[in-house]
Amino acid sequence: MRTLLGWLCAAVVLVALALAPFYVGPYGLGLLVGMSGYVTLASAWALFSGRTGYISLATVAFFGLGAYTVAALNETLPYPLVLVIAALIGLAVALVVGISTLRLAGVYFVIFTFGLAELIRQLVTWYEINVTGTLGRYIFLPIGPEHIYWQLLALGTLTLLFTWWVGRSRLGLALRVIADDEVVASHLGIDIARTKLALFAVSAVVITLVGAIQAPRWTYVEPAIVFNPTVSFLTLIMALLGGASRLWGPALGAVPLFLLFEWLSANFPNHYSILLGVLFIVIVFLLPKGVVAFIEDLFPRRQVAPSGTASSSKRFREEVRP
Repeated sequence: MRTLLGWLCAAVVLVALALAPFYVGPYGLGLLVGMSGYVTLASAWALFSGRTGYISLATVAFFGLGAYTVAALNETLPYPLVLVIAALIGLAVALVVGISTLRLAGVYFVIFTFGLAELIRQLVTWYEINVTGTLGRYIFLPIGPEHIYWQLLALGTLTLLFTWWVGRSRLGLALRVIADDEVVASHLGIDIARTKLALFAVSAVVITLVGAIQAPRWTYVEPAIVFNPTVSFLTLIMALLGGASRLWGPALGAVPLFLLFEWLSANFPNHYSILLGVLFIVIVFLLPKGVVAFIEDLFPRRQVAPSGTASSSKRFREEVRP
């Protein structure tokens, strides 16, 4: 009964959000577009990093690839086909990067993903200057902000539904074992490399589509705009604030932080990045598991088995036992 009520509430909220462009003004619609984009980015980031413990700073690399694909192809191909091509490019890059780097761990993976974003930005810049003879492209598409918002809302909904399914499947249980201890996971017969690669690829495709869908918001696109590192750091902070391992955690972290970011950038344009850095440190120290986990610890619903390698691996063995 509680589950059914939760689904009904979620459906009502989704319908209300879908109708929002009809009763909010242009400024409100702009905020909704930004919030829906970051909710989707944070949810997609948490889909991989929140369940494997691999902290990725490559968000802006895929976001920028999606946006630049639209900028490069919008005058020659239909918009739906451009989105498909952007998703395929994101998938190809994710597979190449995943196969090459997902054996790294800890700070090495963080450094590599940060370097990847900068590498792609420099490659796109070099190509534009030396091959096309320009630095930037114009986007002229008959797509209004309400259409961008509805696309992001649909993509965010699909991302949350996929995350919900992963959390209740054998894949989600395998990911929890991997996050606890990869040695134990390998002894249980889990294909660690393939599992991480599959989830990384799905996460990257969603992030690429967010960049592609939001590209028509800008009339002019250049590498410095769409490969801005702030996108990666904001996404990371949002997911951690809400709780990267919880279904609704990234969304609950993205909405208030996006509004705070808008206020800080408008009132403290020269210092907001410093303030965001301080906020990140505060979140890591005071809310290491996120707001959702903090609330659950304050108001536990029922006694559950302790999490950890032993309990996760035991549940995995029970599920795969013939």
